[in-house]
Amino acid sequence: MDWRGCTWRVSRRDFLKGLGGGLVATEADGADTVRVQTVRGKDAPDSPFFLTRGVVLVIQDLRTLDWPERAWRAGLTTLATHIFPHEVAAFIQSEAGQTFLRRCGELGLHVEHELHAMSDLLPRQLFEQDPTMFPMNEKGDRVREYNLCVHSQAAVQVACENAAKYTRILRSTTGRYFYWIDDGRPMCRCPKCRGLSDSDQALLLENRLLEAIRQVDSQARLAHLAYARTLEPPKQVRPADGIFLEFAPIERRYDVPLSRRDAQSLGGLTHGRLLDALDANLAWFGSEGAQVLEYWLDVSRFAGWKRQNVRPVPWNDEVFGDDLATYGRRRIRHITTFAAWIDGEYVRRFGDPPVERYGASLQGYAARDM
Repeated sequence: MDWRGCTWRVSRRDFLKGLGGGLVATEADGADTVRVQTVRGKDAPDSPFFLTRGVVLVIQDLRTLDWPERAWRAGLTTLATHIFPHEVAAFIQSEAGQTFLRRCGELGLHVEHELHAMSDLLPRQLFEQDPTMFPMNEKGDRVREYNLCVHSQAAVQVACENAAKYTRILRSTTGRYFYWIDDGRPMCRCPKCRGLSDSDQALLLENRLLEAIRQVDSQARLAHLAYARTLEPPKQVRPADGIFLEFAPIERRYDVPLSRRDAQSLGGLTHGRLLDALDANLAWFGSEGAQVLEYWLDVSRFAGWKRQNVRPVPWNDEVFGDDLATYGRRRIRHITTFAAWIDGEYVRRFGDPPVERYGASLQGYAARDM
């Protein structure tokens, strides 16, 4: 018998856990249950292949739009905040932030925090106190604007203390944490650091940060972000137990699938180069716990990070489906996407974004599709 199109009633929490794989929410049915409808038919899996089905949002998005309800209706599992630790901490400690956390808890949604962290982990005003904590550029000058020197014990100690501080405020309900180095900026080129790639230096720091945040959350795991200058995997530093891979192909195109290896991406990279980097990182870190951080719903990226250029998300079902197969074949089971700038103003101007289509496809994907 083909159950496609049938309507069922399941608990909210079971729906979010994926116990109704291949289902999409149609309406709330009381405080604790939801009516759902099959989207794949009789062979739908008992639970979705993708364990994390998330979106990453800036604070303005959360203040002006009921994202918990939207995420729950779409069958997502996880909402993540973005950009900097100090601003996210201020939001989470506010009345609005507490309401957000409470609502996510009621709906069974996980909350994580994906953060450009270095300027908060090593405050820039410490440069006058000790410039050697900060990176050296190719000219041999210490620079305060970005990152740190990973061979400065003082710098690493300060970063670890602040990571622990923010972990106390910004607890992840999944035990997964994201404290990234500065966005696209180089690491240190001092005599001690220059023999290590940016990826090796980032991982060296991440191994230490993980030790620190586990003093707060003993089950903590920490992401290594493969992105921009850290796209290529480390070559010398091995990940500590509890470090997992996060792959963010910001350079790629979205009018064709990532599997189109010859497609020329932003900055001159081909999709093939991005996929080779993903495979090399999976070989170094393993696929267990690996997450893809995509940009399918990222209004800010498609607008060139300029508010005056905001336009509807250029969603493509075929591209998205092909991308899921590309990641599924690699046994990556955690998927999220930036959805930055999908806020109240966006919905007023353009209507509802394709969040439910995103969620339904993630839920409906089966491992046999590989």
